[in-house]
Amino acid sequence: MTPASANINVGPDGLTPEERLYQETVRHLQKSYSKKIKPLEQAYCFEGFHSAPLTPQDIGSKPMILLLGQYSTGKTTFVEYLLGESYPGAHVGIEPTTDRFVAIMNGPEPKVIPGHAAAVSGDLPFSGLTKFGTKFLSRFQVAQLNNPLLSNLTLIDTPGILSGSKQIQRGYDFISVINWFAERSDLILLLFDGYKLDISDEFKGAIQSLRGHEDKVRIVLNKCDQISQQQLMRVYGALMWSLGKVIPTPEVNRVYLGSFWPKYKTPVGTVYEDNLDLLASEQRDLLRDLRSIPKNAAVRRVNEIVKRARQARVHAHIIGHLRSELPSMFGKNKKAKAMLDDLPAEFKKIQVKYNLPPGDFPHPDAFKEDLQAFKIADFNKFSQRLVANADDALSSDFPRLMQLFPTNGRPSGDYGLPDDGRGDSSPDETGTPASSRFGGHPSEKTASRLNTPIAPTVPYPPPYSALAASASTSRNPFGDDTDANPGILRFRTLFDSICEPKRKMISADSARNVLSESGLPTELLREVWNIADWDTRGKLDQVQFEVAMRICERLKGKEPLDAARSQVFSELGLTNRFYS
Repeated sequence: MTPASANINVGPDGLTPEERLYQETVRHLQKSYSKKIKPLEQAYCFEGFHSAPLTPQDIGSKPMILLLGQYSTGKTTFVEYLLGESYPGAHVGIEPTTDRFVAIMNGPEPKVIPGHAAAVSGDLPFSGLTKFGTKFLSRFQVAQLNNPLLSNLTLIDTPGILSGSKQIQRGYDFISVINWFAERSDLILLLFDGYKLDISDEFKGAIQSLRGHEDKVRIVLNKCDQISQQQLMRVYGALMWSLGKVIPTPEVNRVYLGSFWPKYKTPVGTVYEDNLDLLASEQRDLLRDLRSIPKNAAVRRVNEIVKRARQARVHAHIIGHLRSELPSMFGKNKKAKAMLDDLPAEFKKIQVKYNLPPGDFPHPDAFKEDLQAFKIADFNKFSQRLVANADDALSSDFPRLMQLFPTNGRPSGDYGLPDDGRGDSSPDETGTPASSRFGGHPSEKTASRLNTPIAPTVPYPPPYSALAASASTSRNPFGDDTDANPGILRFRTLFDSICEPKRKMISADSARNVLSESGLPTELLREVWNIADWDTRGKLDQVQFEVAMRICERLKGKEPLDAARSQVFSELGLTNRFYS
């Protein structure tokens, strides 16, 4: 079935302006990196101290979100919360269930690609994972799913972090794998819940491996609806104290509170209503952060390459300096040992000699440990030409690339992700309302101004997705154009008036009263209920109620039941995973 579509204008190439800008940025970055940065990395074995040279697939990969946390903190459920559906191979339970790294990506149909095949695929950005060996690749897979949100994002689900002796039996370097994904991620979510605030040795190592990526890290305290308000205050304080022990920064980390249950699942356990307003506000803040990722993807790519170029430049100066300090004939090992024993002093000399900022230098102890695997005398001598090429990229290529980006912000709807229903609804500089720009067919004047035909559209997220629009942004007093966007939930107001406030569900009795008003025979209504209550909960959520009401509308128009069901599921972007 085809998901419902948001009428977001794209060009004849099927791309929005932001997607086109992203691809152009990637092409420029790939060219500058391969010609001016990669040769410098290779000349001084940057790979042995940081990470392998980037491939074109690494630079051009979609924005990535990495989820980390101990077992049963809700990582896999959080992925389902975002997507509005489960991904192939997902398993949720109170025990440690996700035993492997899973990259959830877009694909034409649901399928699982094993790690060995994914690592050698030229279409996937995971070739660098081969260095972690067979044992890791046996614990890695790619899950593909035809979900509109994955057209602009890749999600990385990780194994639950354990404590005690179990954590040394993985068979691969877990911390190094985390660091590899962290370098390539646009956002890193650390998930905790109120019953797992302890930070094990392995979790501590994983968090500390994120040093240098602090701007990407967001901390999420999950399952907060299962804690009373008084307990939540104490849990929050305990979490902040624990984090202060492993994240040595003077700034206070922002912690998002929430309970991230997919809309099609009933929350497990006791739900405390005194926190619901707070949690709803916190969840909106986090989702707003997530919506900004595709929109800012191109800028983030430039930022990551610039950071890497600065690291490679400083690395070349360090290696070149140490190599030049060795005697030409005898005593090389003795001199090398003396410099290793006093690396901070050598770093200071390099900073003064080349006017380099101290913040660009690696930690002396970590650098010393990596350097011990090499002989300084075997490194190439300092090449001013290679460093000059990197300087040219930093001073000319990348600033010129930044000038391509528009100075005025655009709503996330431009990039295929709808606003949260509370966002931009004001007219733009031309007087065109947001509802016309990003929902509903634009006028001919608007189309000519954009110089873009009104043809392809970008699909809305499925109705169960957390990133689906929660309410109409239309300023028209008669509501949205449901012909232009059939995915809009037309019976939301009726649902809100009769649903249970706490669970946001309609009981069987209430649904019977509403559906009976259609005047359809009881036998037919029984079939409608069986279709809508696909999870046999005996209650209907908002989307299920929408399905039932729309099918009844079509049945009253003498449409056959199977045809009505197929059409309604198609309009709402639901697939046969909800109905068999």
